[in-house]
Amino acid sequence: MSEFLSNDYLLYPPYPPASTLAQWLEESNGITRQIFSSISIADQVVPQINILNPPLWELGHLTWFHEFWVHRDGQESKPSFMKNADYLFNSSEMAHQDRWSTPMPSLDSVLEYNHSVIESIQELLRATIDNKVAYFIQLAILHQDMHNEAFAYMWQTMGRPIPFAPFSPFTKESELETNSQTWIHFPKSTIQAGSEQGSGFIFDNEKWAHSIDLPAFDIASTPVTNGDYLEFLESPGNLAQSSPVAPPFHWKKEGDVWLERIFNQWLPLNHAAAVRHISYLDAQRFCERNQVRLPNEHELSLLMSQKQGAWQSSNLWEWTSSTFVPFPGFSADPYVDYSQPWFDGNYQVLKGGSSFTPDRLRRVAFRNFYQGQRSDHFCGFRTCLL
Repeated sequence: MSEFLSNDYLLYPPYPPASTLAQWLEESNGITRQIFSSISIADQVVPQINILNPPLWELGHLTWFHEFWVHRDGQESKPSFMKNADYLFNSSEMAHQDRWSTPMPSLDSVLEYNHSVIESIQELLRATIDNKVAYFIQLAILHQDMHNEAFAYMWQTMGRPIPFAPFSPFTKESELETNSQTWIHFPKSTIQAGSEQGSGFIFDNEKWAHSIDLPAFDIASTPVTNGDYLEFLESPGNLAQSSPVAPPFHWKKEGDVWLERIFNQWLPLNHAAAVRHISYLDAQRFCERNQVRLPNEHELSLLMSQKQGAWQSSNLWEWTSSTFVPFPGFSADPYVDYSQPWFDGNYQVLKGGSSFTPDRLRRVAFRNFYQGQRSDHFCGFRTCLL
């Protein structure tokens, strides 16, 4: 591997054995190829909006990411399996709007590119690899996992059939009734935020472990439900606003009945299920109306580190009040654009994971982040007492 500004990634072992990485790679890439095995020409066309990418470009990009960081050692000087791959599929160079207008190779060509790249990595995994190679292989697998989840977001946004089987029952988000809410009290404490050296693979925004003095707080045992949110939407206080909060994009009302869309199916709204596709901005307005607040990322992490039973998972990414900022001791890892460009005050931290998040990304220390107006991902929230 080439030398990078930071070599902190050498401090991340232990890594999974090569056999596990090979299994993860096969699983993640198998999901991607399954999505494209039955994709139609029409499915490859999506509107040019900032929350979507053309599916063919996204397939090329995640393949390029594997190749660039693993097969090519992060060096553009090393040849690619595909002509102009750096120009076409490097998200740091290809402007978002240009992904629609730039001529792309055919789907068959990109799938062949994908096959060549993934097979080259599997060949590496059949030999002996060092920690540098293991780091970049795991980074690329997790990057692909994120893009697979993004395909699910895209298909939900577009009202298409579910693209692949979820890792945990998707019905948890739409049909599983929540338990009665209670408030869980956490006394004042000092907790550890971030990740330690030698604890296994981490992302650079988790660096490094540090102590946080956390005041006492009370947090909801269950997430906000569809029923809770509907009551808020229909409240006189909301309706009287000059700009009232609107229903989520996947809700509609037919007569007196509220429905929600789950991919391409409209179903009666389950009032007891965790509400999803709510932006941070609208979650904040819900909290203001109900005289509660969102938890910060440390409070939510502390809750999620407890055994389930006293609290119930939403099976969603949950918003926090924490702006996405670097921890003390942060330095960018070789994939510089993963975290550093987004420390601009416009992103909020989310914790947890959705039905389309594999277990290997469901770590309490993992910090997801999105702009506050986004609601297309599978996101919800819970509240704390003021």
